[in-house]
Amino acid sequence: MASIDADQVTRIAYLARLAIEPADVARYARDLSAILALAEQMNALDTSAVEPLAHPLEAPQRLRADEVSESNRRELYQSIAPSVDAGLYLVPKVIE
Repeated sequence: MASIDADQVTRIAYLARLAIEPADVARYARDLSAILALAEQMNALDTSAVEPLAHPLEAPQRLRADEVSESNRRELYQSIAPSVDAGLYLVPKVIE
């Protein structure tokens, strides 16, 4: 069973740029070790006969009607744009 000690917690916190109070390091080590133990238990299960699911309920998605709900305001938006040509917004070149 994999377990994490206080030194590893301190190293992980440093790499992740997390501030952990020294008094909390032992609790983090215990909690992270419990998470790893749970992952080991799940890895030990035989899931070869389990069919993968996209969604646990296999329910169809309720979709709304594909209807236009806003008016075309293209001219209004392009009238306040700094630069427009043939219905397209022109932007400064940023890659040479």
